[in-house]
Amino acid sequence: MSAFLLSVGWRSVLASLALAGVVVACAKTERPRVPAADRDDYDTPIVVAAPAERIVSLNPTSTEILFALGAGSRLVGRSRWDNWPAAARAVPDVGDAMRPSVEQILAVRPTLVVLYASGDNRDAAAALQAAGIRVVALKIDRIADFTRGVLMLGRLSGTDIAARIIVDSVGRSLARVRDAMRNTQRPTVFIHVWDNPLMAIGGGSFLSELVEIAGAKNVYADLSDPSAQVSFEDLLRRAPDAILAGPDAAARLSAEPRWRALGAVRNGKLLTYDTSLVARPSVRLGEAARSLAALFHPERAIP
Repeated sequence: MSAFLLSVGWRSVLASLALAGVVVACAKTERPRVPAADRDDYDTPIVVAAPAERIVSLNPTSTEILFALGAGSRLVGRSRWDNWPAAARAVPDVGDAMRPSVEQILAVRPTLVVLYASGDNRDAAAALQAAGIRVVALKIDRIADFTRGVLMLGRLSGTDIAARIIVDSVGRSLARVRDAMRNTQRPTVFIHVWDNPLMAIGGGSFLSELVEIAGAKNVYADLSDPSAQVSFEDLLRRAPDAILAGPDAAARLSAEPRWRALGAVRNGKLLTYDTSLVARPSVRLGEAARSLAALFHPERAIP
């Protein structure tokens, strides 16, 4: 699962994407080779003549970052999924983030539009560029992507100093959790995404990185994609020590008899995490890692 799908809540997004027949494909959307610092994730050159004054952000992660940078007052549009911080809810909702309405975006007269770098958003990006709007497409799936995204958005909004402060602060908070968990016994964890088909977080996701930092090991870390479809039989074979799931999913899994075939469920290791905090690769990554460490190692003091 891409970071975008995680950030908006996978139940509603997967339902809508299923109608377009791109549920699994979305986890494998095209991604160019790592672009240079002056190119976005569509490999489009980034030219900054002046800080953007009217910004539409169509990704919960980029919206959070822009508010943290102090540029929230310049947002004139957001997607319906962008709900944190609370001030983001006062920004006009311009609709969907995947295949967005170009007309709704143009109506708020932006000078910069920040899109999620999915293949599904390329047409909208091209239409906006044709209308003379600067477009930046970012795919923030890994922690390194977050760092690069913060610095790029800082450059585009003229908040470079704040961007460097945020990157340094998040890096130090993650390092504190990593150091605190360095000598712990690491349980293996299945990070649940979806039931039908059964999908797991793979090694290409920031969530897999957070689990490692928090003193555990993603049982599907060997899969390179952010998420992947897996079989229940393979999950049984891998026999994770714990299962990590959102509140709704955890309640559902605990009520389904077949999941009791897993020792993690029988042993009370179906762990519920805060999806609003942990499921977004944004400025609260350190807090997210700390919350996971508390789930995996409740006996440890975490700074």
